[in-house]
Amino acid sequence: MKIQDNTIQQLIFIAGLAQLALVAGSLAIPKVLDWHTGLAKLRPLLKQMFWTYAAYILVTNLCFGLISAFDFRDLANHSTLAALITGFIAVYWISRVFIQFFYFDRTDFPPGKWNKMAEIVLVTLFIFLSVIYSLALYANLNPTLS
Repeated sequence: MKIQDNTIQQLIFIAGLAQLALVAGSLAIPKVLDWHTGLAKLRPLLKQMFWTYAAYILVTNLCFGLISAFDFRDLANHSTLAALITGFIAVYWISRVFIQFFYFDRTDFPPGKWNKMAEIVLVTLFIFLSVIYSLALYANLNPTLS
């Protein structure tokens, strides 16, 4: 399979912009899922841990987006570092897809067509990001294919 470097670079750039859009959209999740009500039942330490983990995920997505949007060429330069970073991001998003389908209990998911459509868009995005970074890893590990 022949993969052009500039094609991978363009896909990484688009993935970066998509992750930045995800970060912006993620700011609405606490309201849509009514975190305030759900978290009110938790002890303070658990509530603080939840917000800390949520912030870590948000900042991780932000950093992946910034690195991908502003340094897409270096993420496709066939170096060991490029392979490690794209591999890590690929595993991160692949894990997110598996968590979506095999771990999350969706019985309390908010009803409505907008929420369902948003979920479809998000899952599609997670799959897209999984594929793009897996392709980038593959290209970084196989420089003779580009």
